[in-house]
Amino acid sequence: MEAFTDVLLVTANVGSLFDNVGDIQNEWLQELYKTIHSHKPQFIALHFQEVGGKDYMANMGHAQHFFRNIESSEEMKDFDRVCIYVDNQFQAEDRFTALGSLYFIHKTLKNIYQYDFNVKDFKAVSGQNKHVGSLDGVTTVEKEKFPKNFWPDFKWSRKGFMRTRWIIHNHCHIPPHMVSVCLSFRGLDLVNVHLFHDASNLVACNSSPSVYSANRENALRYVVNRISDSRYTPLPFILFGDFNFRLDTLSLVQHLSIVADVQTVKKECSDEVEKIICEEKDNDHQVLLHIEEKRFAYRHQAVFREDDGRALLKYDKEVAAFQDVIKEEDIMFPPSYPYSEESTKPTQYMNTRCPAWCDRVLVSHTAHELVHKGDAGEKSVVYNTVGPNVCMGDHKQQVWIQLVPAVKSPSSHPWSLTSACLTAQVTRSLVHQQLVWISGAVFQIISSLSDIKSSDQNAQHH
Repeated sequence: MEAFTDVLLVTANVGSLFDNVGDIQNEWLQELYKTIHSHKPQFIALHFQEVGGKDYMANMGHAQHFFRNIESSEEMKDFDRVCIYVDNQFQAEDRFTALGSLYFIHKTLKNIYQYDFNVKDFKAVSGQNKHVGSLDGVTTVEKEKFPKNFWPDFKWSRKGFMRTRWIIHNHCHIPPHMVSVCLSFRGLDLVNVHLFHDASNLVACNSSPSVYSANRENALRYVVNRISDSRYTPLPFILFGDFNFRLDTLSLVQHLSIVADVQTVKKECSDEVEKIICEEKDNDHQVLLHIEEKRFAYRHQAVFREDDGRALLKYDKEVAAFQDVIKEEDIMFPPSYPYSEESTKPTQYMNTRCPAWCDRVLVSHTAHELVHKGDAGEKSVVYNTVGPNVCMGDHKQQVWIQLVPAVKSPSSHPWSLTSACLTAQVTRSLVHQQLVWISGAVFQIISSLSDIKSSDQNAQHH
């Protein structure tokens, strides 16, 4: 029987947790603990954005308490190795990203290695490794804030990326002199990403694609190029974070207002548009759509939730620019942002932005091949959101999965992979529809590839 490594990858924009300390944060934590208890993953990766919230200067202390709660919880007691990287040094404006990446390794996962970007080699992970601050000089993480000169016309915000690199292998100890040799077979980059948002709904309506979409494309291309350049050996990668991807707003508005009278209201003594009002041609000319800089109120909001909003996926175009290097699992969940922060309205979107699939998990082509190589008709990945019926902030979150190990066919090659039986259920809860991308097959596949190499090498030696 093949032994799978169950992996839980979570991305969450947690800004609301610190701006609204109390019930939202408590429910968020309880749902996380419940998920871990139910599914018992061996490796957990939590990628957070907007650590400290919008008022991070006042709230960063709350963030430290939040992380301590996770570490000290009963559900985490069997995770005997921890790697924590939190960029909370807001005084360093030129480097501050407000990103946090937390990794927890279960005691049953015997062999795990992390890359040192300084010595360019892997080292076995042991104990508690906590790095909170600017992260300058920490050699097991690579962090960058996007350069200010990328977009001089826009406010320089706390956006950037954070990368760690891993080898996960649960079958046998890898001798130190063999770790680098195994790199190409089992190495994997996990990248926390936070891209730029749409500052104005009105500006987003000016062109298709919008200027904001172009900014995000430039930033994401920068990330992909940086993690794939010649400084280090390029490896399969998984990007999971708040990409702030938005629907093609101009095209969507034209579609939503096709049977409406559109009125553009300009500011006094100026040609600058202040608001766009779309009124139904019948039905007493009720307002169908009202757009301002930070207002997007559509009368029939249910269209974004019905059938998980699939009718609107054709306006979700930003990932398409990266088909040459990135793949994504099918989206089977409603837009992840912006949900109401009122406890009595957990399923409603706020009338601030057009709902969109902001929070995503994207994988390189090589990582996608590794994940699905052993599918044989069965899905090895669950890609979903959690929390449609509980208020957890403006972004929502989380899933759980159970992977049943595949049984080898007696007639198959001893190192071949067979299909995995997968059962999954979605646990409902949390903030920024925190997406969870879980794969028990990816690391098993990588491990099996390594075993193939080891077997072939031994055969040649004898």
